[in-house]
Amino acid sequence: MLKKFFHKNPSKAHAPRLMAMDFFKYIGPGLLVTVGFIDPGNWASNVAAGGDHGYKLLWIVTLSTIMLIVLQHNAAHLGIVTGKCLSEAATEYLKPWISKLVLVSAILAVISTALAEILGGSIALNMLFKIPLKLGGILITLLVSYMLYSNSYKKIEKWIIGFVSIIGISFVFELTLTDIEWGKALLSWVTPSFPNGSSTIILSVLGAVVMPHNLFLHSEVIQSRQWNLEDEKIMEKQLKYEFADTLFSMIIGWAINSAMILIAASTFFKQGIHVTELEQAQALLKPLLGNAASIVFAIALLFSGISSTITAGMAGGSIYAGIFNEPYDIHDSHTKTGVGLTIIGALIIIFFISDPFKGLVISQMLLSIQLPITIFLLISLTSSQKVMKKYANNPLSKIVLWVIGITVTALNIMLLLS
Repeated sequence: MLKKFFHKNPSKAHAPRLMAMDFFKYIGPGLLVTVGFIDPGNWASNVAAGGDHGYKLLWIVTLSTIMLIVLQHNAAHLGIVTGKCLSEAATEYLKPWISKLVLVSAILAVISTALAEILGGSIALNMLFKIPLKLGGILITLLVSYMLYSNSYKKIEKWIIGFVSIIGISFVFELTLTDIEWGKALLSWVTPSFPNGSSTIILSVLGAVVMPHNLFLHSEVIQSRQWNLEDEKIMEKQLKYEFADTLFSMIIGWAINSAMILIAASTFFKQGIHVTELEQAQALLKPLLGNAASIVFAIALLFSGISSTITAGMAGGSIYAGIFNEPYDIHDSHTKTGVGLTIIGALIIIFFISDPFKGLVISQMLLSIQLPITIFLLISLTSSQKVMKKYANNPLSKIVLWVIGITVTALNIMLLLS
Protein backbone atom coordinates (compact mmCIF):
# COMPACT_ATOMS: atom_id res chain seq x y z
CA MET A 1 0.00 0.00 0.00
CA LEU A 2 1.06 3.58 -0.54
CA LYS A 3 1.20 4.25 3.18
CA LYS A 4 4.63 2.62 3.44
CA PHE A 5 6.05 5.15 0.94
CA PHE A 6 5.14 8.08 3.16
CA HIS A 7 5.28 6.99 6.80
CA LYS A 8 8.41 5.34 8.09
CA ASN A 9 7.58 7.11 11.35
CA PRO A 10 4.05 8.58 11.15
CA SER A 11 4.00 10.20 14.58
CA LYS A 12 7.25 11.99 13.86
CA ALA A 13 6.29 12.88 10.29
CA HIS A 14 3.19 14.77 11.38
CA ALA A 15 4.32 16.22 14.69
CA PRO A 16 2.94 19.78 14.99
CA ARG A 17 5.48 22.49 14.22
CA LEU A 18 5.24 26.23 14.49
CA MET A 19 7.54 27.14 11.62
CA ALA A 20 5.99 29.66 9.22
CA MET A 21 7.24 27.71 6.19
CA ASP A 22 6.02 24.34 7.49
CA PHE A 23 3.18 24.14 4.98
CA PHE A 24 5.64 23.89 2.06
CA LYS A 25 6.29 20.24 2.91
CA TYR A 26 2.65 19.60 2.06
CA ILE A 27 2.89 21.21 -1.39
CA GLY A 28 2.58 18.59 -4.13
CA PRO A 29 -0.90 17.09 -4.45
CA GLY A 30 -2.31 20.37 -5.76
CA LEU A 31 0.45 20.67 -8.37
CA LEU A 32 -0.45 17.24 -9.75
CA VAL A 33 -3.95 18.55 -10.29
CA THR A 34 -2.60 21.76 -11.84
CA VAL A 35 -1.09 19.66 -14.63
CA GLY A 36 -4.61 18.82 -15.81
CA PHE A 37 -5.38 22.54 -15.72
CA ILE A 38 -2.57 23.31 -18.19
CA ASP A 39 -2.83 20.29 -20.46
CA PRO A 40 -2.69 20.48 -24.30
CA GLY A 41 -6.48 20.82 -24.53
CA ASN A 42 -6.31 24.05 -22.54
CA TRP A 43 -3.53 25.32 -24.79
CA ALA A 44 -5.73 25.19 -27.86
CA SER A 45 -8.60 27.00 -26.12
CA ASN A 46 -6.33 29.68 -24.65
CA VAL A 47 -4.54 30.38 -27.92
CA ALA A 48 -7.93 30.75 -29.62
CA ALA A 49 -9.20 33.03 -26.83
CA GLY A 50 -6.23 35.39 -27.03
CA GLY A 51 -5.74 35.18 -30.77
CA ASP A 52 -9.37 35.91 -31.66
CA HIS A 53 -10.37 38.32 -28.87
CA GLY A 54 -7.22 39.79 -27.40
CA TYR A 55 -7.30 40.33 -23.63
CA LYS A 56 -11.11 40.37 -23.35
CA LEU A 57 -11.51 36.73 -22.30
CA LEU A 58 -8.95 36.69 -19.48
CA TRP A 59 -11.83 36.81 -16.99
CA ILE A 60 -12.76 33.25 -17.98
CA VAL A 61 -9.49 31.98 -16.53
CA THR A 62 -10.22 33.79 -13.27
CA LEU A 63 -13.77 32.44 -12.99
CA SER A 64 -12.84 28.89 -13.94
CA THR A 65 -9.95 28.88 -11.45
CA ILE A 66 -12.27 29.92 -8.61
CA MET A 67 -14.67 27.09 -9.45
CA LEU A 68 -11.79 24.66 -9.72
CA ILE A 69 -10.40 25.64 -6.31
CA VAL A 70 -13.76 24.94 -4.64
CA LEU A 71 -14.26 21.53 -6.28
CA GLN A 72 -10.68 20.30 -5.84
CA HIS A 73 -10.69 21.51 -2.23
CA ASN A 74 -13.84 19.45 -1.68
CA ALA A 75 -12.29 16.35 -3.29
CA ALA A 76 -9.18 16.70 -1.13
CA HIS A 77 -11.31 16.96 2.02
CA LEU A 78 -12.98 13.66 1.14
CA GLY A 79 -9.57 11.99 0.94
CA ILE A 80 -8.20 13.50 4.16
CA VAL A 81 -11.27 12.80 6.30
CA THR A 82 -12.17 9.30 5.07
CA GLY A 83 -8.75 7.98 4.06
CA LYS A 84 -10.38 6.88 0.82
CA CYS A 85 -10.20 8.26 -2.69
CA LEU A 86 -13.35 9.18 -4.59
CA SER A 87 -13.40 5.81 -6.37
CA GLU A 88 -13.06 3.80 -3.13
CA ALA A 89 -15.74 5.92 -1.45
CA ALA A 90 -18.13 5.34 -4.36
CA THR A 91 -17.54 1.58 -4.12
CA GLU A 92 -18.16 1.55 -0.37
CA TYR A 93 -21.13 3.89 -0.09
CA LEU A 94 -23.09 3.41 -3.33
CA LYS A 95 -25.08 0.40 -4.46
CA PRO A 96 -22.74 -1.96 -6.38
CA TRP A 97 -24.44 -1.57 -9.76
CA ILE A 98 -24.47 2.24 -9.44
CA SER A 99 -20.84 2.49 -8.36
CA LYS A 100 -19.65 0.23 -11.17
CA LEU A 101 -21.63 2.20 -13.76
CA VAL A 102 -20.22 5.50 -12.48
CA LEU A 103 -16.63 4.25 -12.24
CA VAL A 104 -16.63 2.54 -15.64
CA SER A 105 -17.80 5.82 -17.18
CA ALA A 106 -14.97 7.56 -15.29
CA ILE A 107 -12.42 5.12 -16.75
CA LEU A 108 -13.70 5.85 -20.26
CA ALA A 109 -13.37 9.56 -19.51
CA VAL A 110 -9.79 9.22 -18.27
CA ILE A 111 -8.85 7.22 -21.38
CA SER A 112 -10.32 10.07 -23.39
CA THR A 113 -8.22 12.51 -21.37
CA ALA A 114 -5.05 10.50 -21.92
CA LEU A 115 -5.78 10.45 -25.64
CA ALA A 116 -5.70 14.26 -25.74
CA GLU A 117 -2.55 14.42 -23.58
CA ILE A 118 -0.61 11.92 -25.69
CA LEU A 119 -1.68 13.76 -28.85
CA GLY A 120 -0.41 17.03 -27.34
CA GLY A 121 2.98 15.51 -26.57
CA SER A 122 3.11 13.97 -30.06
CA ILE A 123 2.37 17.33 -31.66
CA ALA A 124 5.25 18.83 -29.66
CA LEU A 125 7.66 16.11 -30.79
CA ASN A 126 6.59 16.78 -34.37
CA MET A 127 7.26 20.51 -33.87
CA LEU A 128 10.72 19.90 -32.43
CA PHE A 129 12.01 16.87 -34.34
CA LYS A 130 9.53 16.27 -37.20
CA ILE A 131 8.58 12.92 -35.66
CA PRO A 132 5.30 11.55 -37.12
CA LEU A 133 2.38 11.89 -34.71
CA LYS A 134 1.77 8.15 -34.27
CA LEU A 135 5.43 7.38 -33.65
CA GLY A 136 5.50 10.32 -31.25
CA GLY A 137 2.50 8.81 -29.46
CA ILE A 138 4.40 5.54 -29.01
CA LEU A 139 7.44 7.37 -27.60
CA ILE A 140 5.32 9.39 -25.16
CA THR A 141 3.49 6.25 -24.04
CA LEU A 142 6.74 4.31 -23.49
CA LEU A 143 8.28 7.13 -21.45
CA VAL A 144 5.17 7.62 -19.32
CA SER A 145 4.78 3.87 -18.80
CA TYR A 146 8.36 3.62 -17.57
CA MET A 147 7.89 6.51 -15.16
CA LEU A 148 4.61 5.17 -13.78
CA TYR A 149 5.60 1.53 -13.42
CA SER A 150 9.12 2.10 -12.08
CA ASN A 151 8.65 5.00 -9.66
CA SER A 152 6.89 5.43 -6.35
CA TYR A 153 4.38 8.25 -6.02
CA LYS A 154 6.85 10.58 -4.27
CA LYS A 155 9.29 10.37 -7.18
CA ILE A 156 6.46 11.02 -9.64
CA GLU A 157 5.40 14.04 -7.60
CA LYS A 158 8.91 15.51 -7.84
CA TRP A 159 8.99 14.92 -11.60
CA ILE A 160 5.64 16.66 -12.00
CA ILE A 161 6.76 19.65 -9.94
CA GLY A 162 9.83 19.87 -12.19
CA PHE A 163 7.71 19.68 -15.35
CA VAL A 164 5.32 22.37 -14.11
CA SER A 165 8.32 24.55 -13.28
CA ILE A 166 9.69 24.15 -16.80
CA ILE A 167 6.31 25.06 -18.31
CA GLY A 168 6.04 28.11 -16.07
CA ILE A 169 9.58 29.30 -16.83
CA SER A 170 8.94 28.81 -20.55
CA PHE A 171 5.96 31.16 -20.48
CA VAL A 172 7.81 33.71 -18.36
CA PHE A 173 10.45 33.69 -21.10
CA GLU A 174 7.79 34.10 -23.78
CA LEU A 175 6.25 37.03 -21.89
CA THR A 176 9.59 38.85 -21.79
CA LEU A 177 9.60 38.84 -25.60
CA THR A 178 6.14 40.31 -26.00
CA ASP A 179 4.73 43.80 -25.51
CA ILE A 180 1.87 43.24 -23.06
CA GLU A 181 -0.67 45.99 -22.45
CA TRP A 182 -0.88 45.35 -18.71
CA GLY A 183 -3.57 47.96 -18.08
CA LYS A 184 -5.99 46.19 -20.41
CA ALA A 185 -4.96 42.80 -19.04
CA LEU A 186 -5.58 43.76 -15.39
CA LEU A 187 -9.05 45.07 -16.23
CA SER A 188 -9.90 42.03 -18.34
CA TRP A 189 -9.01 39.57 -15.55
CA VAL A 190 -11.92 40.85 -13.43
CA THR A 191 -14.38 42.26 -16.02
CA PRO A 192 -16.66 39.80 -17.85
CA SER A 193 -16.89 40.48 -21.58
CA PHE A 194 -18.75 38.64 -24.34
CA PRO A 195 -17.32 39.70 -27.74
CA ASN A 196 -19.18 38.64 -30.88
CA GLY A 197 -18.44 35.06 -31.80
CA SER A 198 -16.80 34.26 -28.45
CA SER A 199 -19.43 31.92 -26.98
CA THR A 200 -17.82 28.68 -28.19
CA ILE A 201 -14.40 29.71 -26.90
CA ILE A 202 -15.85 30.78 -23.53
CA LEU A 203 -17.56 27.40 -23.22
CA SER A 204 -14.45 25.48 -24.25
CA VAL A 205 -12.21 27.30 -21.74
CA LEU A 206 -14.67 26.88 -18.87
CA GLY A 207 -15.56 23.33 -19.85
CA ALA A 208 -11.96 22.17 -20.13
CA VAL A 209 -10.79 23.46 -16.75
CA VAL A 210 -12.72 21.12 -14.43
CA MET A 211 -11.87 17.57 -15.50
CA PRO A 212 -13.29 14.41 -13.89
CA HIS A 213 -9.97 12.59 -13.57
CA ASN A 214 -8.51 15.44 -11.51
CA LEU A 215 -11.22 15.07 -8.86
CA PHE A 216 -10.40 11.37 -8.55
CA LEU A 217 -6.66 12.05 -8.59
CA HIS A 218 -6.68 14.76 -5.92
CA SER A 219 -8.68 12.63 -3.50
CA GLU A 220 -6.30 9.71 -4.13
CA VAL A 221 -3.04 11.57 -3.71
CA ILE A 222 -4.14 13.41 -0.58
CA GLN A 223 -5.58 10.29 1.12
CA SER A 224 -2.41 8.30 0.46
CA ARG A 225 -0.80 10.20 3.33
CA GLN A 226 -3.40 8.67 5.67
CA TRP A 227 -3.87 11.77 7.81
CA ASN A 228 -7.22 10.42 8.97
CA LEU A 229 -5.29 7.86 11.05
CA GLU A 230 -3.50 10.59 12.98
CA ASP A 231 -4.63 12.58 15.99
CA GLU A 232 -7.78 14.61 15.18
CA LYS A 233 -6.02 17.94 15.81
CA ILE A 234 -3.29 17.00 13.38
CA MET A 235 -5.87 15.96 10.77
CA GLU A 236 -7.62 19.33 11.11
CA LYS A 237 -4.26 21.02 10.66
CA GLN A 238 -3.79 19.10 7.40
CA LEU A 239 -7.22 20.23 6.22
CA LYS A 240 -5.97 23.81 6.51
CA TYR A 241 -2.65 23.03 4.83
CA GLU A 242 -4.49 21.30 2.01
CA PHE A 243 -6.31 24.51 1.18
CA ALA A 244 -2.99 26.40 1.08
CA ASP A 245 -1.62 23.74 -1.30
CA THR A 246 -4.73 23.83 -3.51
CA LEU A 247 -4.85 27.64 -3.59
CA PHE A 248 -1.12 27.96 -4.30
CA SER A 249 -1.23 25.33 -7.07
CA MET A 250 -4.37 26.66 -8.74
CA ILE A 251 -2.91 30.18 -8.79
CA ILE A 252 0.08 28.77 -10.68
CA GLY A 253 -2.34 27.17 -13.14
CA TRP A 254 -4.22 30.48 -13.43
CA ALA A 255 -0.95 32.31 -14.17
CA ILE A 256 0.19 29.84 -16.86
CA ASN A 257 -3.21 29.80 -18.58
CA SER A 258 -3.32 33.59 -18.43
CA ALA A 259 0.16 33.76 -19.94
CA MET A 260 -1.03 31.73 -22.94
CA ILE A 261 -3.84 34.20 -23.59
CA LEU A 262 -1.54 37.18 -23.04
CA ILE A 263 1.00 35.91 -25.55
CA ALA A 264 -1.66 35.07 -28.14
CA ALA A 265 -3.30 38.49 -27.62
CA SER A 266 -0.05 40.44 -27.96
CA THR A 267 1.09 38.53 -31.06
CA PHE A 268 -1.67 36.90 -33.10
CA PHE A 269 -4.55 39.24 -32.19
CA LYS A 270 -2.39 42.34 -32.69
CA GLN A 271 -1.36 41.08 -36.14
CA GLY A 272 -4.91 40.02 -37.05
CA ILE A 273 -3.89 36.36 -37.39
CA HIS A 274 -6.52 33.66 -36.84
CA VAL A 275 -4.98 30.53 -35.26
CA THR A 276 -6.77 27.18 -35.43
CA GLU A 277 -4.04 24.67 -34.52
CA LEU A 278 -1.14 24.48 -32.05
CA GLU A 279 1.28 23.67 -34.88
CA GLN A 280 0.19 26.87 -36.61
CA ALA A 281 0.68 28.87 -33.40
CA GLN A 282 4.21 27.54 -32.97
CA ALA A 283 5.12 28.26 -36.61
CA LEU A 284 3.73 31.80 -36.45
CA LEU A 285 5.65 32.65 -33.26
CA LYS A 286 8.96 32.27 -35.10
CA PRO A 287 8.62 35.29 -37.42
CA LEU A 288 6.85 37.34 -34.73
CA LEU A 289 9.10 36.67 -31.72
CA GLY A 290 12.08 34.76 -33.09
CA ASN A 291 13.22 31.15 -33.36
CA ALA A 292 13.86 30.80 -29.61
CA ALA A 293 10.24 31.64 -28.81
CA SER A 294 8.86 28.94 -31.13
CA ILE A 295 11.26 26.33 -29.71
CA VAL A 296 10.40 27.22 -26.11
CA PHE A 297 6.69 27.02 -26.99
CA ALA A 298 7.15 23.47 -28.31
CA ILE A 299 9.28 22.41 -25.32
CA ALA A 300 6.63 23.65 -22.89
CA LEU A 301 3.94 21.77 -24.84
CA LEU A 302 6.04 18.60 -24.73
CA PHE A 303 6.41 18.72 -20.95
CA SER A 304 2.73 19.56 -20.63
CA GLY A 305 1.83 16.49 -22.68
CA ILE A 306 4.16 14.19 -20.73
CA SER A 307 3.12 15.39 -17.28
CA SER A 308 -0.61 15.37 -18.02
CA THR A 309 -0.35 11.85 -19.48
CA ILE A 310 1.32 10.75 -16.23
CA THR A 311 -1.47 12.18 -14.10
CA ALA A 312 -4.11 10.68 -16.39
CA GLY A 313 -2.45 7.28 -15.96
CA MET A 314 -2.38 7.71 -12.19
CA ALA A 315 -6.05 8.67 -12.19
CA GLY A 316 -6.93 5.63 -14.29
CA GLY A 317 -5.04 3.37 -11.91
CA SER A 318 -6.77 4.96 -8.92
CA ILE A 319 -10.26 4.62 -10.39
CA TYR A 320 -9.78 0.98 -11.42
CA ALA A 321 -8.25 -0.01 -8.07
CA GLY A 322 -11.12 1.79 -6.33
CA ILE A 323 -13.61 -0.54 -8.00
CA PHE A 324 -12.01 -3.27 -5.85
CA ASN A 325 -12.00 -0.94 -2.83
CA GLU A 326 -8.23 -0.57 -2.99
CA PRO A 327 -6.01 2.55 -3.05
CA TYR A 328 -3.53 3.36 -5.82
CA ASP A 329 -0.45 1.14 -5.47
CA ILE A 330 1.66 0.62 -8.58
CA HIS A 331 2.87 -2.72 -7.17
CA ASP A 332 -0.72 -4.02 -7.07
CA SER A 333 -2.21 -5.80 -10.09
CA HIS A 334 -5.43 -3.74 -10.11
CA THR A 335 -3.55 -0.44 -10.19
CA LYS A 336 -1.23 -1.75 -12.91
CA THR A 337 -4.24 -2.82 -14.96
CA GLY A 338 -5.92 0.57 -14.56
CA VAL A 339 -2.79 2.45 -15.62
CA GLY A 340 -2.35 0.17 -18.64
CA LEU A 341 -5.99 0.45 -19.69
CA THR A 342 -5.69 4.22 -19.60
CA ILE A 343 -2.52 4.97 -21.51
CA ILE A 344 -2.33 1.91 -23.78
CA GLY A 345 -6.04 2.22 -24.54
CA ALA A 346 -5.56 5.88 -25.47
CA LEU A 347 -2.60 5.04 -27.73
CA ILE A 348 -4.57 2.34 -29.56
CA ILE A 349 -7.41 4.78 -30.25
CA ILE A 350 -4.91 7.32 -31.66
CA PHE A 351 -3.95 4.79 -34.35
CA PHE A 352 -7.54 4.83 -35.59
CA ILE A 353 -7.74 8.64 -35.74
CA SER A 354 -6.87 10.20 -39.07
CA ASP A 355 -7.55 13.77 -37.96
CA PRO A 356 -5.84 14.77 -34.64
CA PHE A 357 -8.14 17.77 -34.25
CA LYS A 358 -11.21 15.55 -34.60
CA GLY A 359 -9.70 13.25 -31.98
CA LEU A 360 -9.41 16.14 -29.54
CA VAL A 361 -13.02 17.13 -30.24
CA ILE A 362 -14.27 13.59 -29.59
CA SER A 363 -12.29 13.35 -26.35
CA GLN A 364 -13.76 16.65 -25.17
CA MET A 365 -17.26 15.40 -25.97
CA LEU A 366 -16.76 12.29 -23.82
CA LEU A 367 -15.47 14.42 -20.95
CA SER A 368 -18.48 16.71 -21.26
CA ILE A 369 -20.80 13.74 -20.88
CA GLN A 370 -19.05 12.21 -17.86
CA LEU A 371 -18.05 15.32 -15.89
CA PRO A 372 -21.50 16.02 -14.34
CA ILE A 373 -21.62 12.42 -13.03
CA THR A 374 -18.31 12.86 -11.19
CA ILE A 375 -19.15 16.32 -9.83
CA PHE A 376 -22.48 15.26 -8.35
CA LEU A 377 -20.96 12.02 -7.04
CA LEU A 378 -18.43 14.15 -5.15
CA ILE A 379 -21.05 16.57 -3.82
CA SER A 380 -23.25 13.68 -2.68
CA LEU A 381 -20.45 11.94 -0.78
CA THR A 382 -19.00 15.04 0.86
CA SER A 383 -22.46 16.22 1.93
CA SER A 384 -23.20 12.89 3.63
CA GLN A 385 -22.91 12.70 7.42
CA LYS A 386 -22.46 8.95 7.07
CA VAL A 387 -19.36 9.44 4.93
CA MET A 388 -17.83 12.65 6.32
CA LYS A 389 -19.34 12.67 9.85
CA LYS A 390 -18.89 16.12 11.39
CA TYR A 391 -16.81 17.24 8.39
CA ALA A 392 -19.75 16.98 5.98
CA ASN A 393 -20.49 20.07 3.87
CA ASN A 394 -22.36 22.78 5.78
CA PRO A 395 -25.45 24.41 4.17
CA LEU A 396 -23.47 27.29 2.63
CA SER A 397 -20.88 24.91 1.15
CA LYS A 398 -23.68 22.78 -0.31
CA ILE A 399 -25.25 25.80 -2.00
CA VAL A 400 -21.90 26.93 -3.47
CA LEU A 401 -21.05 23.41 -4.66
CA TRP A 402 -24.47 22.86 -6.25
CA VAL A 403 -24.31 26.23 -8.03
CA ILE A 404 -20.86 25.39 -9.39
CA GLY A 405 -21.92 21.85 -10.30
CA ILE A 406 -25.01 23.02 -12.18
CA THR A 407 -23.06 25.81 -13.90
CA VAL A 408 -20.23 23.53 -15.05
CA THR A 409 -22.74 20.91 -16.17
CA ALA A 410 -24.75 23.43 -18.18
CA LEU A 411 -21.60 24.78 -19.82
CA ASN A 412 -20.43 21.31 -20.76
CA ILE A 413 -23.83 20.41 -22.21
CA MET A 414 -23.77 23.63 -24.25
CA LEU A 415 -20.23 22.81 -25.42
CA LEU A 416 -21.28 19.28 -26.36
CA LEU A 417 -24.23 20.58 -28.37
CA SER A 418 -22.08 23.21 -30.10
